[in-house]
Amino acid sequence: MISDPTYWNNEVAYYIERTHKLTLDIPCITIKIPFDRLGLDENRDQVVLSDFALRAWVGHIEALNELIYNRSRSDKENGAFYCFRPTNVVLQRNASYVEVISEKWYLCIMVTVQLPFKNNDKAMRMLCKMLPKEVEAFIAKFDLIQLKAAYELVEKQNRIREWLKANNYCAFIANGSILPRNKDNSGPLEGAMPFRSPKDIEVEICGLQGMGIKHGVTVITGGGYSGKSTLLDALNSAIYNHILGDGREFVITDQSAMEIAAEEGRSITNINITPFIKWIPNSSAEQFSTHYASGSTSQAANIMEAINFGCKLLLIDEDRSATNFMIQDIKMRSLIKHEPITPFTERVRELYEAVGVSSVLVIGGSGEFLSVADQIILMDNFVPINVTREAKKLCENDKPRERIPLTKWEIREITTDQFSSYPQGSGTEKLMVSTMGYLMIGDEQIDIRGLYNITSHAQLAAIAFLLRKIAISNQDRLIFLHEKVKKALEDMEREGLDTVFSSFFPGFERWLELPRLNEVLAVINRMKHLNFIQLEISEQL
Repeated sequence: MISDPTYWNNEVAYYIERTHKLTLDIPCITIKIPFDRLGLDENRDQVVLSDFALRAWVGHIEALNELIYNRSRSDKENGAFYCFRPTNVVLQRNASYVEVISEKWYLCIMVTVQLPFKNNDKAMRMLCKMLPKEVEAFIAKFDLIQLKAAYELVEKQNRIREWLKANNYCAFIANGSILPRNKDNSGPLEGAMPFRSPKDIEVEICGLQGMGIKHGVTVITGGGYSGKSTLLDALNSAIYNHILGDGREFVITDQSAMEIAAEEGRSITNINITPFIKWIPNSSAEQFSTHYASGSTSQAANIMEAINFGCKLLLIDEDRSATNFMIQDIKMRSLIKHEPITPFTERVRELYEAVGVSSVLVIGGSGEFLSVADQIILMDNFVPINVTREAKKLCENDKPRERIPLTKWEIREITTDQFSSYPQGSGTEKLMVSTMGYLMIGDEQIDIRGLYNITSHAQLAAIAFLLRKIAISNQDRLIFLHEKVKKALEDMEREGLDTVFSSFFPGFERWLELPRLNEVLAVINRMKHLNFIQLEISEQL
């Protein structure tokens, strides 16, 4: 007879399962609290509720550990409680979620517990007395007023996102926002200057005033340490909603945006980079492949892939870019007669006008982008100034450039010959995420250090498990990537992130965060053993 893995205390269920097959002394416990004990109804945003509850629960985990902490003993000897500690963005997670059981609604919070070595009495006390007592404290202190404020904040953030879509804007930075981060990047820098929009480009959205960035080409410029990269970083993080007190609550960016950089050494397989690289010695720019890309070819591939993902806003900092990819001034054009690279300055307008992809560029060392920009913002000691007219006057006497012919922008799909979580010749799956910035699946070792939009290790773990699920369930020779990954993400969002988790792989922590389609596809694009085919946009749309 198998005993029930659930025990109950004051209507709260404690469901025990193993975290991994090799860590039987670290069980995973899901605490299921009925909505009525928390004073909750069923008709509110479940992701916001789960996010709010998890943040409130972190303090209770700390209180539990203070009660049993012993500085002379390791966690394995002493015992410890663990929970996921979220960053300041609101995301769907497996560490906290809502579940309906027999028509009754429950808030579920997941913890793992290191049981003390050879001390069953203490283990029982931790699980059956200390944990339920702290859950009762959590219920008693559950703040419905603060929860209501969290609901209202996300509702306002989402209304701003809808306004941007309807009014040809790709980003908004509210006046009063605190953009610089503190030392550990966990919140606003104390004493930092609040953001203030230039009056001539200030817009009002949902009762908030701030700087609006329209679709097109926007240049952010300024001297060293003036705040231009901080502004771009804030825009990059604002693809997700932020919590109250973060300082960037009302910095809102198009949710398809991606930060693009040079990524020297990345793997590229069969992608057309001819819009930026006309020819490559001993290779094909139309079907470009390499296991070790240069700065310029990697940045070209990153942009082409972003278009493929459906990205409508590129965020680019010149400090992270290949100089020869970004610009080439008139003197160098005159000197170099046989140049294969079409610099980004020559494509950035076409990218917007032909494909609808906007760009926000941080530029401090060259005026080449001024003539092609729609809006130019000068950062002066963290104060933004609209200098578009002044900058355009500087470009009036520039010699007109020869128009480079329009190009074909293409997308591609993937064949599945090597899309497997099993290394060749092995009967055992391999799946791992290293702390050095690599994801390993089957024979693949994927360098993901250049993916700046992955928010946490938990989000990367979710990507790994999602790829593994697609690999083991796929029966088709041809995978249509967008369709397959989008369906898997929709399933995770609807049924819970644990639908992809497996306890077979002991190298993972238990926590998962929902990733975007963009990041999942970006990881796949860095796999070396896959075969890609190209399809023109017109074939797919």
